[in-house]
Amino acid sequence: MTQETTFVGFGSNLGDRQELCDRAFALMNLLPLSRVTGVSSYYETEPVDPEGRLGTTWFYNGVVRLETSLSPTQLLDILQETERGLGRDDENRQGPRTMDFDILLFGQRQIDQAGLTVPHPRLHLRRFVLEPLVEIDSASIHPTLHRSMKELLDALKDTSRVKKLSIKPGTKYPTQPACSVPPSS
Repeated sequence: MTQETTFVGFGSNLGDRQELCDRAFALMNLLPLSRVTGVSSYYETEPVDPEGRLGTTWFYNGVVRLETSLSPTQLLDILQETERGLGRDDENRQGPRTMDFDILLFGQRQIDQAGLTVPHPRLHLRRFVLEPLVEIDSASIHPTLHRSMKELLDALKDTSRVKKLSIKPGTKYPTQPACSVPPSS
């Protein structure tokens, strides 16, 4: 199985944001057929929501880099189940959230199918995604825009407020080895 370098954004603005992000990061370390190879700092970020559905509480956001043999759909399914396990309200997906995962990049693949678009369609427009992404891999190239993450950040017009926090991800829950997929019977 070939490994793909994948970037997953995560964020929380409901409940104990740091606790939820620490749990999310710990769970990312347990993904089957995957290995975390980088994680950004946490960033406290202003909600980007012109309609006001997200509420007023700022998010904790970050980005994880994975090497994975999971398919994009398998990864999405696991991430959505993890969101639910961390208290995500599926009935109000546009509102405040305990946890939100987004597959930002999956190698250089371009995917457009029901429920999954990669690269993330608003990746290049969001400061709260680009700042942590640039922190862990500034040279990564956007598959359709053919520009590095650093170039996209430098050209960004988004003026929303983003503050890097001194909290180190993963300090609350020690990293464990990843799960393996049981053999087929």
